[in-house]
Amino acid sequence: MPLIITPSQLERRAELYHQVGMLLAAGMTIHQGLEQLKLHPPSRALQLPISRWLDHLNEGCTVTESVARLGRWMPSFDLALVDAGERSGRLDACFKLLASYYTERAQMARQVISDLLYPLFVFHFAIVVFPFVKFVQTGNVFQFVATIIAMLAPLYGGAFLLLYACQGRRGEAWRAFLERLLHPIPILGTARRYLALARLAAALEALLNAGVSIIPAWDLAATASGSPALLRAVRSWKQPLEQGSAPSELVSAAPEFPDTFRSLYQTGEISGTLDEALKRLHTFYQEEGARRMRAVARWTPRLLYFGILIYVAFRIIFFYLGYFQELNNVMDMK
Repeated sequence: MPLIITPSQLERRAELYHQVGMLLAAGMTIHQGLEQLKLHPPSRALQLPISRWLDHLNEGCTVTESVARLGRWMPSFDLALVDAGERSGRLDACFKLLASYYTERAQMARQVISDLLYPLFVFHFAIVVFPFVKFVQTGNVFQFVATIIAMLAPLYGGAFLLLYACQGRRGEAWRAFLERLLHPIPILGTARRYLALARLAAALEALLNAGVSIIPAWDLAATASGSPALLRAVRSWKQPLEQGSAPSELVSAAPEFPDTFRSLYQTGEISGTLDEALKRLHTFYQEEGARRMRAVARWTPRLLYFGILIYVAFRIIFFYLGYFQELNNVMDMK
């Protein structure tokens, strides 16, 4: 498993899920679909995981068991949605949902990388130019290289650790910590919560329509949301639900659910149109979450660029202050 997931890897996973969903929707079984993809994989890098997946199915495993045995190649979020899809009999819809999710992630990652190229060039130029001036004055190559490494090494190390920490394959405890850390950040925190609610609504609608009882349906849907906060809240409902409490009452009392979700869910439960309400909730939160994520992808490089400009301006000011100080010292000596 790679340390850092790249946009290309996200796109390959999205294409795999898209093709599996298409083949299932066309009437093929999961075995037939994977046999087809084994012969003509979307990417050579996917040939081994597809082959292992198919081998597990041929050994008699269920779809969920077979993907679980793929190990860390299959993120827990993907596994939860596959489990929900298998229980509800709507694997094709769940694979298409996963394909859309990874396509969106890949597009945003590519946009951020593209928008960061120029700010990063300016930043590296600013890092190099001032030590270079001293190098011209002193001719000390070792000091020039050591200064650049001393400035860039912590920044590169911090960037690598940030990217590694934000990968979707960490354990639940780490994901819970990351969720609490990002929750108060404007736009980004809201976008993450909205996308988690969208996944929960989609999984819950599929499970309830397939006849899964309310307690396991909510638990599976919360797991599929990818949000540890939602999962903790829903798991605390088990006893009240067993005692006869309506899910809408528990949703209304849970701060993890926004007013729109509470209102629409309660309306759907009372009117007997819960499936329609959940579809509407999925569409609403998916669109709103994606819109906010695109805004984050657009503005993060711009804010970084402004920060770099401020840094360069201060470096120039301090450089000239030092230069004028040296001139004053020389004049005083005369």
